[in-house]
Amino acid sequence: MLNVQHVSGGYSNESVLKDISFEVQTGELFGIVGPNGSGKTTLLKMISGILPTTKGDIYIREKKLQEYTTKQLAQIVAVLSQDSSQSFSYTVKETVSLGRYAHQKGWFQTWEDTDEEIVQRVMKQTGISAFQNKNIQQLSGGEKQRVFLAQALAQEPKILLLDEPTNHLDLSYQKELLDLLKYWTTESGLTVLSIFHDLNLAGLYCDRILLLENGNIHINHIPNEVLREERIRDVYHTEIQKQPHPKVAAPQLVLLPTYKIKTKAIQINEEMLQRTNEYIQLNAPAPLRTMSSGVIGSGIGWNHTFVNRHVGKDYNCSDHRLEMATFLKSNGFEPSETVGMMTAVILEDVSYKFFDHDSFSIFVVITAGVGNAIDVSKSEHHSYLTVPGTINTWIFINGELTEEAFIQSIMTATEAKTKALHDLKVMDRVTGTTATGTSTDSILIAATQAGEKLEYAGTITPLGKLIGKAVYECTSEAIRKSQKRKLV
Repeated sequence: MLNVQHVSGGYSNESVLKDISFEVQTGELFGIVGPNGSGKTTLLKMISGILPTTKGDIYIREKKLQEYTTKQLAQIVAVLSQDSSQSFSYTVKETVSLGRYAHQKGWFQTWEDTDEEIVQRVMKQTGISAFQNKNIQQLSGGEKQRVFLAQALAQEPKILLLDEPTNHLDLSYQKELLDLLKYWTTESGLTVLSIFHDLNLAGLYCDRILLLENGNIHINHIPNEVLREERIRDVYHTEIQKQPHPKVAAPQLVLLPTYKIKTKAIQINEEMLQRTNEYIQLNAPAPLRTMSSGVIGSGIGWNHTFVNRHVGKDYNCSDHRLEMATFLKSNGFEPSETVGMMTAVILEDVSYKFFDHDSFSIFVVITAGVGNAIDVSKSEHHSYLTVPGTINTWIFINGELTEEAFIQSIMTATEAKTKALHDLKVMDRVTGTTATGTSTDSILIAATQAGEKLEYAGTITPLGKLIGKAVYECTSEAIRKSQKRKLV
């Protein structure tokens, strides 16, 4: 659809772009990114015919750009700038109708049924039909942008050029506009070239991304390859970290502010643990990086407060997350900064230990009962019932964990817990075999992310050895306490 071959040029005698070559296929959403002054807008102006090239050629549908008349080019290429403006007090429909000019014939332009059908269709597609008779000056910024998008689409272009179209738009309007563009590229074969200031939006919506640096192509590739940490760090000269989008297969970047990266080392220990009849809590002096299966605060996050709440064995609630959040609020905890768990175990039977290493330390807190112990290899013999958590494991690590170490910490802790159940001969009552855990166990790994960097937490690593020892000893002790209470 579009072929740019060895293009150079710029303004006056200054060559902004140098030997640029790339192709864009039909139906692609093609992103152009780069720091300020890298040549993004200059490139778009050359493709649209506003700026001439000093070297090289631009082909649209295998025909040189300069071989098209202005009107012919407007039938193929439409442009939507980041600051679309309207000088005249037109209605929405009149503004959109201007997009049909390129397709009208004759000295006296005529409005035909086909023009009307197209205008009505693009207004419906962009969600502006309801206010088509409204004066465009009465619309919000996001609504205006949709009107000008409809105007561009009314041209029935094969290629749509956009210069940071989401600039100054609210989040909802950004998503709305880009969802529409993605729909048209996928369903209608529209080819879209768009400049992006926001790298995350480019990563989320683009099929390919062209990264410019000082007027040269740094890379032209799929988003996952273009948005590599080291590449963006070098080109934009800022600290970032790449992470996957939580819902779709798309790369996302987060900034790493220097003033928050240099965190003062803290130590989580038994002095921070508090206990009442209703709950055990630990308040950290700073947010901890967490990975947990708590009722509240599950997944990966940053949390200040940790609560293990006692509930009766007959606890039953249709929305336990909402009920737990209400409980936390009523006791002065902020749910958004808390990992909250439930247990039917009497909280007096908690077991906790602090273990110190040469350069890091851990603090482990465990409540454990085995009333609903399960042999995971024979779990098909059990019915599915959601009962309050039985073995709740908290592991606080005074050190900096990698993503791999977080996951390995969970694996090592689970192995240690299972070994404790085996050695105590805890049985699955349904199958009569040795239990491996309970049906609703929960776990928390919380790291200060300060101090020594701990790459791994496998069973024979320094961190893994401490976790294995602490979890085994605390789980064993907590189960013995719980069993002894039942015998009394």
